[in-house]
Amino acid sequence: MVVLIVRLIFMIVGVIGGYELGELIKGQYLESLDPAYYIIGFIVSILICVGLGFVIGGAAGRYVAKLLNRFQHAIQDIPGTDLLMGAVGVIAGFLVAFLPSVSVLLFRSEWGWLNDWGWAFIITLFAICGVLGYVIAVQKKDDLINIFRPSRASLGQGEAPDRSMISRILDTSVIIDGRITDICYSGFIEGELVVPRFVLNELQSVADSEDPLKRNRGRRGLDVLNALQRQDRMEVNIEETDFPELAAVDSKLVALAKAMNLPVMTNDFNLNKIAELQGVRVLNINELANSLKPVVLPGETIILSIIKEGKESGQGVGYLDDGTMVVVEGGKKHIGDEVETLVTSILQTPAGRMIFAALKEK
Repeated sequence: MVVLIVRLIFMIVGVIGGYELGELIKGQYLESLDPAYYIIGFIVSILICVGLGFVIGGAAGRYVAKLLNRFQHAIQDIPGTDLLMGAVGVIAGFLVAFLPSVSVLLFRSEWGWLNDWGWAFIITLFAICGVLGYVIAVQKKDDLINIFRPSRASLGQGEAPDRSMISRILDTSVIIDGRITDICYSGFIEGELVVPRFVLNELQSVADSEDPLKRNRGRRGLDVLNALQRQDRMEVNIEETDFPELAAVDSKLVALAKAMNLPVMTNDFNLNKIAELQGVRVLNINELANSLKPVVLPGETIILSIIKEGKESGQGVGYLDDGTMVVVEGGKKHIGDEVETLVTSILQTPAGRMIFAALKEK
């Protein structure tokens, strides 16, 4: 379509050029000849110019189509906020250049050099101010957006708290895990939960998976999101900002957290480490759960049921109400029984807390 339009424009220009060429030939060479030669000269010159317009227009149209295709791909890689803030910056730059330009137009007759170079000075001034406005707006977009972001504080309650203290970005693992819903209902946290659009898309793709296990996990995540949106203790917002140049969701989460200056709430051990390396604050629900488990000290007595055999010979394994695993020496022969044990040591691992105990002598 682009090639056809450009070719048509060149052919129209060819018609005009052919007519002018015919007039030139008539005045120079056909003035003294029969009028029939005028018509033949016009027709030939128009046909030649239209043919040239057809050929040149086709080549130009293909080149323009290629440029438009490159421009389209380039635009797709540029975030919408950059385009919007860039346009605002250019307009602001033009407004800055407007007043000096008016002054030049008003006083150029009094200043000799401006009389000759006034328009060149104005065009250069607008170009410089427009480019500077674009660069400043794009580079400082986050600061500018935060200036005009509406305050979350109620009227008369003073200044709003820092957004990083009341907002958290959720990753896929936390949503699928589901404990975030209970934490919100408990009222221990308040503010805003930010769910990036690319996390929502990942949940959707997991929910549409052919693997039944993945499909169930994805659907559970969508149910958790619906439950979060229905509760009124926390505000749930979908963040549209994306980073097309990054392929991995974890990389996008870290980039979004840095751009918005917000912590990431996750259960993913690898994401936890990557985010910390890049200076992003991480809220790990597993660490929160471990910190809330009842404190058990060596020497205390625990009553629990032995449910399976341990890894080492003679060991039995049981679990506390909060899910903490207890390895009992000599507990193998009491599998299925409720026994009284004495805590001997506690091992804290990244995955959680493990308690070692021995059968209490009666």
